[in-house]
Amino acid sequence: MESLWRKTSQHTNREPLEKDISADTLIIGGGLAGILTAFFLKERGIHAIVLEANEIGSGQTENTTAKITSQHNHIYEKLISSIGKEAAKKYAKANQEAIFEFSRIINERCIDCDFEMRPAFIYSTQKLEPLEREAEAAASLGLPATLIKQTALPFDVLGAVRFDEQAQFHPLKFLYALAQDLEIYEHTKVDKIDKESIYAGRFKINAKHVVFACHYPFLNAPGYYFLRMHQERSYLIALENAAKLDGMYIGLDEEGYTMRNYNDLLIFGGGNHRTGENSAGGKYDELRLAAFSLFPGCREIARWSAQDCMPHDNVPYIGQFSTDTPGWYVATGFKKWGMSTSMVCARLISDAICGIENPYAEVFSPARYKPIASVPELLKDAAQAVKGLLRENLTLPSKTIEDLPRGHGGIVEVDGEKVGVYKDEDSKVYLVDTRCPHLGCQLSWNPDEKSWDCPCHGSRFDYTGKHLDNPAQSNIMLK
Repeated sequence: MESLWRKTSQHTNREPLEKDISADTLIIGGGLAGILTAFFLKERGIHAIVLEANEIGSGQTENTTAKITSQHNHIYEKLISSIGKEAAKKYAKANQEAIFEFSRIINERCIDCDFEMRPAFIYSTQKLEPLEREAEAAASLGLPATLIKQTALPFDVLGAVRFDEQAQFHPLKFLYALAQDLEIYEHTKVDKIDKESIYAGRFKINAKHVVFACHYPFLNAPGYYFLRMHQERSYLIALENAAKLDGMYIGLDEEGYTMRNYNDLLIFGGGNHRTGENSAGGKYDELRLAAFSLFPGCREIARWSAQDCMPHDNVPYIGQFSTDTPGWYVATGFKKWGMSTSMVCARLISDAICGIENPYAEVFSPARYKPIASVPELLKDAAQAVKGLLRENLTLPSKTIEDLPRGHGGIVEVDGEKVGVYKDEDSKVYLVDTRCPHLGCQLSWNPDEKSWDCPCHGSRFDYTGKHLDNPAQSNIMLK
């Protein structure tokens, strides 16, 4: 599976790191957050290098819907209640300013990335009252939000909240253009870090500042970010011969969809679930059925999926990694809104490294996290982890390899041991360890993506056992 953005862009490879190096700032992760941070630091004369384990933009940046928006679903009513109106206003203003910062950079550098100013809508077919409250909350924070009753969608809605002055673009075209003059090493995985040095394989990197912009921090301590959030997956298809909408849409209802146009195509998505909880599969089929019903005659040309870190209080963690690591910074928990949040991250962290006070820093600071205030979410995540550990340690599979149909995966018994198995269409068998190397939870087979997913903290592996997503750092192949 390859995203629409990957299909419609061209990447120039960067060489891997092949020597010991030093820099003022090391940025771990070459997605949009990491590249933007390096860009701002270079503008200020700071020597920053980016290390990317695969290719730049190959993580969540290439899997986004690429909406640049302060409209983050039904969030502002909740934020006013949970963090207060002044903090919510700063959250809103930081994300709205991010849109105009994208516009400034794109115009000043003449970047061809299909950037368009478009309104964003959150709609509902089932309930109007939450939309009324959200429109009022967002407008009270200074956002360009209004409640409307009619939309360009091909079905009736009870209403929608419209945000003006929003934008969309091609994320990889933008990222590749911005990365041209930056010092970047691809296929260079950081596998060890301490307060003095960073190591990527046999090479050592010395840096005064370290930025963890790798989607999910791979260190358990300090910081303990695996206790602060969980991960979710969602699914997208790109369609020909579908609707031409007047902006970007997302559904408030549980079965709502996300939609936006890219040129003559429609990006259509949904099927959200917690990572590791899709054993039945069928998410792409559900999207296709809905799309073919809503847009008769449409044709799928691409499909892909995304993974998002979901913080307990709905606000990303951007700032100092922990009180014990004054030179380390983190950007995680973007909660499905990584485009605007990547810009917020880059401004906050580059300001911090340069000793500039940022008015929004306190809102996003990881130090704000209060475990007592997050007890309900902590208990949910703890229960999920316990369930995953019990499955691994106390349950035995009832199937054998022979029971598994071709083209399917599952946990079976081999010589009295649990083994994860994928049997391809030619009956070739791939065996993997069923335990996540992060904290030992039992992995779950995701038939939609032929991957092994961890229901505890969201690590993922392909059917051969190759590591795909943090926080785990190693593969699960059996020797």
